[in-house]
Formats: sequence, C-alpha cells, structure tokens
Amino acid sequence: MPKIKICGLKRKEDIAYVNQWQPDFIGFVFAPSKRQITREKAVQLKGLLTVDIPVLGVFVNQSLEEMVSCVESGAVDWIQLHGDETEVVIRKLRERVKVPIVKAVRVREEADVYEADKLSCDYLLLDAFSPEAYGGTGQRFSWDMIPKDIRHPYFLAGGIDISNIEEARKTNCYAIDVSGGAETDGCKDAKKIEELVRAAHSCC
Repeated sequence: MPKIKICGLKRKEDIAYVNQWQPDFIGFVFAPSKRQITREKAVQLKGLLTVDIPVLGVFVNQSLEEMVSCVESGAVDWIQLHGDETEVVIRKLRERVKVPIVKAVRVREEADVYEADKLSCDYLLLDAFSPEAYGGTGQRFSWDMIPKDIRHPYFLAGGIDISNIEEARKTNCYAIDVSGGAETDGCKDAKKIEELVRAAHSCC
C-alpha cells in the first residue's frame, strides 16, 4: 500500500483538512510558484499540524543556507530538491542537516531515472518533464518508463488525481504525490483530499 503526500499547502484551512484525513506527508513549496509560502508562514502552519505528519520542503535551485534554515527553524522535516541540484548539493546538505532528502527527476526517458538513481539521496521523486517549469504543471509522464530495478524508493508525481490514483498505486511507488489533483479553483479541496487519502490507503 503506497503512502500519499498532499503538496502545496498554504492556508490554515489546508492544515485542517489534512489533520482530519491524515495523509502520510504534506509539502510546503518555498520555490517561486503559485503555491509558494515563506519560512515564517511554514512555521506558523506547521504549528497547527498534527505532529505525526512529516513536512517536506520543496526547493528549486535555492541556497544551502535557505534550505538549512527551514530545517533548523522547524518549518520542515524533509528536504525535496526539485531543481537542477547535483550530488555536490546533496552531500553539502548531509553535512549540515540530518533529515531525509528527496531528489526530483523530470522524466523524459528511462535513462533519466537511471542517472538519478546513482545519487546519494534517500528517495527520488519522479515527475513529468516540462520546459516551462520545474514542477506543479499537472502533466503526467508515461509510467511505463519507470525501471523495474530502480534502487531508490520513489514518490510518483505529475497529473495524479482521483481518476488515475488506482493506476498510480500499481507502479510500485513508495508514495503518491498530489498537488493540483487535490484542488478546486486553485485551493485545496477537503472532499478531494478525503477521496485521495482513502483511495491511496485502500487495501483493495
């Protein structure tokens, strides 16, 4: 049974929804995007969150100091690198903070996954490639390109909603990552979060 992450939370109402329906992870976006929040806002929201739901901080080519400060301030529990970060960045983070590190891969072909699988991160996140954005596009890639022998446990992202979450469950992913698929008119939707969490955690 895969875990589920609801990403891109930015309001107190969003926290209330996840407190009620208990996804396995949530995500705060610190990179420039329509879902971006500040470290201060993240600390405030995390203070309202059920303590046993880990928070992933989503960063895109941001400074080491900014990422470390988000961990040290208690804003996030994990780091998600969603840009062009290299093995060097991962190693430098390891020297500064002792939290799980997720590296996103924008998949164009199977070789992209194999290349990322060489990294020393704890998890991968497989997402659709877009030349316009690093993530959050709502686009899906062909899940047939995911190698069967991938070494890292991985989060599966990109265009997942209630209509295809059952198919996503069959990919052997560690966790399903949903952002836009949990929204209505650009805001997190309590009913969609309920449906997604129930579907991800279903035993059938």
